[in-house]
Amino acid sequence: MSVSTKPRVARQTPKRKFSDSTYKKAKAFLLRDSQGRCAYSLQHVDRIGFKCMEVDHFNPQMKGPARNKYSNLLPSTRHCNGSKSNHWPSPKARKAGVRFLNPCEEPDYGVHIFEDPKTHELIGSSPAGLYQIRHCDLNAPHLILERVERAKLRELLNACQVTAKVPISLLDGSQVCDLSVLLRTIVEKMIPPITAPGC
Repeated sequence: MSVSTKPRVARQTPKRKFSDSTYKKAKAFLLRDSQGRCAYSLQHVDRIGFKCMEVDHFNPQMKGPARNKYSNLLPSTRHCNGSKSNHWPSPKARKAGVRFLNPCEEPDYGVHIFEDPKTHELIGSSPAGLYQIRHCDLNAPHLILERVERAKLRELLNACQVTAKVPISLLDGSQVCDLSVLLRTIVEKMIPPITAPGC
């Protein structure tokens, strides 16, 4: 992944407004904007399920109508949303660069957060990156495991040509599928690798 100066997520703000009782209905719009990925862990909705994705209030300290504005909402896995909870850095910490990274407003992965290619743990390269990794629990065992499995599958697919054909039972009968295509489809829905510049 090359270093980008653009935000990772481009918003397409829906015409409707959200409130305390309707903000959860923003989930489908948020997932559309983020290509189905959690704003924090990058887990894909197709892997964890729609019910395990939630709507996070990016700044939980906002009050009134601003709290539920679309610009303050992000798609988040239940794990990340629960870990982040109501954490928000103090004004003093924010002056020192400590903050959550909003992928709709600034680059995050590849700038503030990288993946160690050996351990597949995330490493913060700034106070903001360190804060986000800690408070969203981005090095939880299940997230590291998904990154490890993705790395192994990518290595396997790059090292050898998988040309096996396997039968896949579908509703309309049995069809044959190219195993490499199936594996690449699975890998594409896993957490993507976040490499340092020049890697």
